[in-house]
Amino acid sequence: MALPLTSTPSADGFYMPAEWAAQSQTWMLWPERPDNWRFGAKPAQKAYLAVAEAIARFQPVTVGVSADQFENASARLSEHVRVVEISNNDAWVRDTGPTFLINGKGELRGVDWEFNAWGGLTGGLYQPWNRDDQVAQKICSIERIARYRSDGFVLEGGAIHVDGEGMLLTTEECLLNPNRNPHLNKIEIEARLKTYLNVEKVLWVPEGIFNDETNGHIDNMACFVAPGKIALAWTDDERDPQYQRSLTALQYLESQRDAKGRKLEVTKVPLPSPLVQTEDEVDGIDRAFHAWPRRAGERMAASYINFLMVNGGIIMPSFNDPMDEIAANIISSLCPERDIVQLPGREILLGGGNIHCITQQQPVA
Repeated sequence: MALPLTSTPSADGFYMPAEWAAQSQTWMLWPERPDNWRFGAKPAQKAYLAVAEAIARFQPVTVGVSADQFENASARLSEHVRVVEISNNDAWVRDTGPTFLINGKGELRGVDWEFNAWGGLTGGLYQPWNRDDQVAQKICSIERIARYRSDGFVLEGGAIHVDGEGMLLTTEECLLNPNRNPHLNKIEIEARLKTYLNVEKVLWVPEGIFNDETNGHIDNMACFVAPGKIALAWTDDERDPQYQRSLTALQYLESQRDAKGRKLEVTKVPLPSPLVQTEDEVDGIDRAFHAWPRRAGERMAASYINFLMVNGGIIMPSFNDPMDEIAANIISSLCPERDIVQLPGREILLGGGNIHCITQQQPVA
């Protein structure tokens, strides 16, 4: 397998495009670990399958599957979805897969971030994570593209959003957490982001969604929907611990300008009512010493912001909540040229994330 490049994306003229840029395909991984997904991951597999087939209506999809699950996944997924063998520890390709980069010459490359399962030995969600740390390298190999390896710098794809015009959005809660890069300060981390993603300006939202086990990934809290426009998770309930987080983010973002000098326009997207894990849902999960424990009654980090843009569409979660339709209408108004597809998101949420977390877009080079 080819060694990583010794240069940097910024030096080579490569950058991460916005999610609304044209895409050649979407990557996913197949869930199976019984100490994170209930009932042997069969309900989760059904939910992932629905996401893959929905995306396949708009563009090609490739699902990476372990050797043990290859036959099962191949039988369940339609002929519209490519299945390849990729061993992994869990099915969060947003965080373990490569961040794809393009340049102005029609070339494609990937960033292979160092991965430590959202915290390593200090609050990480499982161990080992060695196979997950190889996923990006394997995907770049399958696609025959060169990669940059961020040795000494831990990052997950869900911790960043870009507008493709020089701006990056992230949270202090995640990137400044000492369980990621304790040897780097904020200025040094920002410099790494500019080097690997070729951005000019970084916006630091203080916190993400309350009780998010990823330590506040931005892709659950806020995202760019167009140049100068951001969708932000919101609640009007001042008693909700999420309220102050969202208010602080709103005040910060509305005081900022993007890399082109535009004042940011922020749209509030309501959160569903607080969702908690039930006793039945928790009972279906295997108990394991090296996996994050699931507890009945614990609040989950549900958010409609965790959606995926695809060519001509948006795939977003629903939660059987009155806010489902309201959130979909808001996103539709922000992206009127895209078809909105809502899929049940609770089963994915039980594993710790949602639709954006389980997908990774590959841009057209």
